[in-house]
Amino acid sequence: MTTRVLVPIDGSPQSNDALALAADLFPQSEITLLHVADPAERNETNAERETGQQLETEHERATRLFEVAKADLEGTDVTVETAVVTGSPWREIVAYVDDHGIDHVLMGSHGRDGASRFLLGSVAELVVRRSSAPVTVVK
Repeated sequence: MTTRVLVPIDGSPQSNDALALAADLFPQSEITLLHVADPAERNETNAERETGQQLETEHERATRLFEVAKADLEGTDVTVETAVVTGSPWREIVAYVDDHGIDHVLMGSHGRDGASRFLLGSVAELVVRRSSAPVTVVK
């Protein structure tokens, strides 16, 4: 049985490190690269909202991230799938785990602490608390 591993990616060094660790820990697995387009982080104008331009730009960004990640995995025995979803990152990650039979999540942490963590929350912490699958967080 193939282990299904989810690696949320956002282009940060931490998410890249999580992907590398996933390939090392689960060398013959099926890795799904998940990018969450967060509408709360978009700073779009009315014109962009009406044309969907900002969402299209986010999907293009995800495609570039996937290409880099797949290149990093060349030479490994992992199978790679990709997915882009829109919504609150922690909610979408947890939902993806539940909806797709994910066995393990490896994700990066941006390492916020203090007031920043209190005000912004921690996506990684929320995923750890709510995921039905084990979660490994890479700093």
